[in-house]
Amino acid sequence: MAADQKPLLIKRYASRRLYNTETSDYVTLEDIAGFIRAGREVQIVDLKTGDDLTRQYLLQIIAEHESRGENVLPVNVLNDLVRSYMLPGGGMMPQFLQSSFEMLRESQSKMMENMTVMNPISKIPGFEAMQAQQEAFLKAMTGGLGGSWSGPEAEGGGESGGASGEDLDAIKKQLADLQDKLSKLK
Repeated sequence: MAADQKPLLIKRYASRRLYNTETSDYVTLEDIAGFIRAGREVQIVDLKTGDDLTRQYLLQIIAEHESRGENVLPVNVLNDLVRSYMLPGGGMMPQFLQSSFEMLRESQSKMMENMTVMNPISKIPGFEAMQAQQEAFLKAMTGGLGGSWSGPEAEGGGESGGASGEDLDAIKKQLADLQDKLSKLK
């Protein structure tokens, strides 16, 4: 996501329906989760009062995923979160969590940079396609944490994470082409 890109504005009507102001249609919590996984920031506001409801809806998305067995947060972390609400002044938990996720995003970006710089294979034709596949794999494995990756390949696409059948066929063809090129270099 570009740094200057504005958050996607979602308006909540009195009927509790959520309205995407960019596409002029109603969306679900799962749609909003998809926007976020694709690297888009969202802002959810109450149409009548103008209150920012983003935090409440993001917590609801997390709770729904946890209730379906998609456990990301261990019980001891959830206990620590509850404890942090009981401390006067809120404790240090929000800053700690924010710093932890920033460090995770930075280390992922650094890892992708190092794969290019230190890898002797980076001189082989077609390496860029292979790198884009690795980035997509890492993004899929981490659930798209951080929303954006460094590198031109990651910023150009707006895919929502999963590879379609056509994408998979294209990847298979690229891999076959790379194997042919590697066998010719021997």
